[in-house]
Parts: sequence; C-alpha cells; structure tokens
Amino acid sequence: MKIALVAPPFIAVPPENYGGTELFVAQLAEGLKAAGTEVVVYANGQSTVNAERRWRYERSQWPIKSDQHAWLKELDHTSWAMHDAARSCDIIHLQAPLGLPTSRFLPTAVICTLHGPHNSRLTEFCGRYPDVHYVCISEFQYRQESMPHLHTVHHGIDLSKYQLREKKGQYLSFIGRIAPIKGTHIAIDVAKRTGIPLKIAGDIQPMYRDYFEAKIKPHLDGRLVEYVGLADLAAKNELLGNSLAMLFPILWNEPFGLVMVEAMACGTPVLALRGGSVPEIVRDGISGYVCRSVSQLAKRAMDLHIEADMIRQYVEENFSLQRMVARYQELYKDATDTQRKVA
Repeated sequence: MKIALVAPPFIAVPPENYGGTELFVAQLAEGLKAAGTEVVVYANGQSTVNAERRWRYERSQWPIKSDQHAWLKELDHTSWAMHDAARSCDIIHLQAPLGLPTSRFLPTAVICTLHGPHNSRLTEFCGRYPDVHYVCISEFQYRQESMPHLHTVHHGIDLSKYQLREKKGQYLSFIGRIAPIKGTHIAIDVAKRTGIPLKIAGDIQPMYRDYFEAKIKPHLDGRLVEYVGLADLAAKNELLGNSLAMLFPILWNEPFGLVMVEAMACGTPVLALRGGSVPEIVRDGISGYVCRSVSQLAKRAMDLHIEADMIRQYVEENFSLQRMVARYQELYKDATDTQRKVA
C-alpha cells in the first residue's frame, strides 16, 4: 500500500519552528515508512522529511501576511498533488478540506484529517463528500461532527526526538502562537501572581501584532517575563525540558494541542485551562492539571509534585508515534476496502 500525504504548501515539512500540522505530517510519514508502508509527501520544496517528496512550489510562505489569494496557491498545489498521487497511490490523505472537490473525479480512496476547530459551514461542506473518510484529532472534535465515515485518532510523536529531563530549572514555559485565544497574557498573569519567571516562545503573526504590543511587550523585563523568540526542536527540548511546568491557558476549544504532548514527552507537566481536547490530553496528577481559573493555575504552579518519568511514561502509553501510525494503517485499510465495495 502506498500513501500520499498532502500538506498545504506554505510551511516546510517538518516545520523549522511554527507548524503543528506540518510536524504531524512529518512524523506520520516517517512513522509509516519505518512500519513498512510506502509514503510520498506533497509539500513545498524546502521540506526535509525523510520520505519521498514532491512539490509544485519551491519556497515556504509564512506568515501569509495580507495575501488574500493564498487559497488559490493552496488549491493549485492540492489539486495537482491529488491528480499526481492518483496515478500511483492507494490512499490520498489530505490535511485540509480544500482538496475535497477534486476527490469526486478520482478513483482513489481519500482520507481528510480535520486539524482545525469545528465550523458548521465547513461541516456542511464536508458532508457533500460522504465517500471521504474524515479523521478527528480528539473525541471532543468527534462529538461536534456528523459526516458518515468519521474516526478519531489522537496525535502521536516520535519520542526519540524528545529528551526526558528530570532536573528542572526555576521557571515556567509557554510555547504557541502569541494570540489572545492562546492566553499568552494569562501566562504572564500566572508569573506575576507566583513570582516564578516565565519564558515565552512563539510566533507573532501580523494579525496579532497589536495584541503583542499592548498585552505582552510591556511586561517583558528579561527577568520575570522573557520572550525568547521562535523555537525549533532543539529549542523546544531545552525550553520545555528544563521548565517546572508548561502553561497552556487557552481561551478557546483547542482541537488537540500537540505542544502539550511535546512538553510531557520531556517530563514536564502541563498546567492548562479547560477547553476542547485538554481534558483528554492532560490527566490530573499524572501529566499535569486541568484548571478552572487563573488562580488555580497559579496555585498548581507553586505546588508541583509529579515525577518526570511518570509523565514520560504516560506519553509513551497514550501518544506514541507507533500508536498513531497503527491506527492510521487501520483506517487506510478500511478506506480502501470501502472503496472496493463501492467500485
């Protein structure tokens, strides 16, 4: 069986720093390859994933800034990739719904992983393509959708890329987009309430520049609150692995939250606000705590007694790359069997 993984063309696979979907594609591709499944990745020409790569656009384009026609580039890339993949692949695995209309013209089975939050119009759109198998990345997301072929597969990561660190530094960490819904300002509030230094890493996108200037920058003093810029894999290991806890104070319904698993893989507990998938990912007292308020986040940050090796074991048992790959292999077989019955 040969699988085509079609990623958007804007960020390299794997990403240099920001790009949760692209990290997922890279790890799934290499995991499938290690498990004996042939894979081809359609991304941009700067991608370095260890698998066969094909591309139509050579360079990354992120952040997109004010390009209102970026979707045309993605449509061109995705339709080309699907047409090319249909010639030699058994499954086309999309990472965005933009390719769904092309699926009606192809004999190849199509899977689409839903990486974004629930949107009723998007659900209605996906419902127009009932032969596609849709993958939700959390049970929370699954309960909101209604397509006929619907599955849940939690993300998994390659644990060999994340170092378990049992000795922690005296600081808290935050990694993610610097955006209101991600709660960067709440992480700063926790640092001020506890007196525990906070190190912030993440992407400042143009649309949230005003938020950064008004709510984040005035608090950056290099001592209690420090912005360290973007974080690649090595920087993530250093920042997350050495921190007392990673703060995940989201103000929206997160579909999954891959960085939570990355932190836990380093043996670092996650202190998160309840929203979306968080209660599925964080297990109270085992891998961190799900909190209901800023004051509770602060209280937990000052009283942490979770062993790093226990957190790592929790990830190994629930969010390993091997577990995710095995589940997708089952879905690929299911999709091809369904396709044969229809044919």
